[in-house]
Amino acid sequence: MTRGLWIGLGVVGAFVLALLMVFGSYVSAKNQMVARDQEVKQAWSEVDVQMQRRADLIPNLVETVKGFTKEENSVYSEIDQARTGLMNASNPQAKIAANGQLDGAMFKFLKLTENYPQLRSSDQFMRLQDELAGTENRIGVARRRYNLAIQDYNTFVLQFPNSIWAGIAGFQVNNAFFQASESARTVPNVKF
Repeated sequence: MTRGLWIGLGVVGAFVLALLMVFGSYVSAKNQMVARDQEVKQAWSEVDVQMQRRADLIPNLVETVKGFTKEENSVYSEIDQARTGLMNASNPQAKIAANGQLDGAMFKFLKLTENYPQLRSSDQFMRLQDELAGTENRIGVARRRYNLAIQDYNTFVLQFPNSIWAGIAGFQVNNAFFQASESARTVPNVKF
């Protein structure tokens, strides 16, 4: 074989090797993006399950409170509307927004219960309130895990060369983070 043929084979071999490396990088990045996307979906599922648990507890808590308080219908109506909005929301962004409305309604509801000392001494109310508090803690943990999963996914998708592969494979940045609702940013007024 001539020297020119060896050089030609070397160039073709180097090109094939470079092509294999690029393809391997793409496959690896895409597999990791798929895995991270699935982690985001699983984390969202946990948030959704916990929000559903809370939504299921609320009617029992409201009915217990209704037995003690008759004139607070606007608060009950707001909770019912917010809960219905949460149940009818079809995607994470809509559920996050509906959850914020439910948080605000529940804040008003729990503030209302402070005006009825006999309610706070009810065993059923205390049990339901404890269950709701535990569920709120679970929701907080699930939200944090969901936000961390989105952060991990977004970081991976935005890093070079993953950003190139993400564009080719159709992966986009996910901005559906849970954030504090407006009612959570309001400082409570405590009186002694």
